[in-house]
Amino acid sequence: MRKLLVVFGATGNQGGSVIEEVINDPFLVNEYKIRAVTRDTSKSSAQALQQTGKVEVVQGDADDVSSLKRIFEGAHTIFFLTTTVYDEFLEERELSQGKGIANAAVAAGAKYLIFSTLFHITRVSGGKYYKGRHFDCKAEVEDYIRTLPIKSAFFAPGCFMQNFDWNMKPHPIGDGTYALPNIVAPSTKLPLINIEETGKFVAAILANANDFEGKILAGATQLYTMEEIVRIMSKSSGKTVVYNQLPEKVFRNFLPSSMADYLVDMLLYIQDFGYYGPKTKDLVVWTAANARGKLTNLEEYFTEHPLKLE
Repeated sequence: MRKLLVVFGATGNQGGSVIEEVINDPFLVNEYKIRAVTRDTSKSSAQALQQTGKVEVVQGDADDVSSLKRIFEGAHTIFFLTTTVYDEFLEERELSQGKGIANAAVAAGAKYLIFSTLFHITRVSGGKYYKGRHFDCKAEVEDYIRTLPIKSAFFAPGCFMQNFDWNMKPHPIGDGTYALPNIVAPSTKLPLINIEETGKFVAAILANANDFEGKILAGATQLYTMEEIVRIMSKSSGKTVVYNQLPEKVFRNFLPSSMADYLVDMLLYIQDFGYYGPKTKDLVVWTAANARGKLTNLEEYFTEHPLKLE
């Protein structure tokens, strides 16, 4: 009998990728049946899932704890993430969603949790950077899950390649060239992931749950320095893209005020301590080797999603 896999964020990048990977994997599709959770079952993306005939689509909201009992009925494994919104309720929302789902899963008798986590900026940096609560709260949910009487594993996505299509898109500087501005040193390494490939990492856990119990998969294809990123951008676009390291005060002008403190501390933390802490390189290499399927590198991503430099 197939085990029931409950997937939150079913119409988003992470949850949607997990569903697509499972239903198209000849082994996993015979191991798991899927219950996809979305806030709005009338959305075209939710209806498209339902029409595959391979997915049960249900309405649910991580903020509505009363709905979770129904959603988790018969569940064996649950993949979930918390919603990051940069407002005054970020910390409360992240922690209550994460702990609420974990508690409900245990109460329902589920056997395995897979949580989309991040590393604890304040803890890893020894308190040098302490405003990255969008990372810290997810790490604290992970800590909490580890105390519960349920098996668990964790997926920690790197920096999204999709960011280069919008909030990290190079800007024209008036002489026919383009600049990628940021606050960090040019040698800073970012672990890049095509977030639509989340399923390749989570599928590795689903296929070998006992082997990955308690472990964190650092979701990234590989590490790239800022200098390497602009070099690849230039080659892919046929235009000159340079890296421009900006002073903090200037860089903040590029950021929405509600996000500035979070992102500045996050970026400086990555520069000084590594995205996944001191073992970043080893974690990325190990995880990529264990992913279920070939991962897209940055050159391939820009071939599939050309930079629109205007």
